[in-house]
Amino acid sequence: MNEATFTFRVDESLKDQFTTAAKGRDRSGAQLLRDFMRDFVRQQQETAEHDAWFRLQVQTGLDSANAGKLIPAAEVEAKFAAKRAATRRRLKASE
Repeated sequence: MNEATFTFRVDESLKDQFTTAAKGRDRSGAQLLRDFMRDFVRQQQETAEHDAWFRLQVQTGLDSANAGKLIPAAEVEAKFAAKRAATRRRLKASE
């Protein structure tokens, strides 16, 4: 793995507090910063992947609607009314 140096300025007090906190976790500041960087990159990748998935789902729905593949609102409401009623019955039976 190729390594590079990352240099930046930070307030001396913050650096001292960070170093103390890192030592409290038996880690160096550099180790914690690498961990934070890895976590940040992972979170950004996960966010981007979810965004791409979500956009695909929305586009699929729009394409389906534009093609006339729609379910009437009354049918959807009836289906979920039945699900709510079944859930209420299960809850009542478990009391």
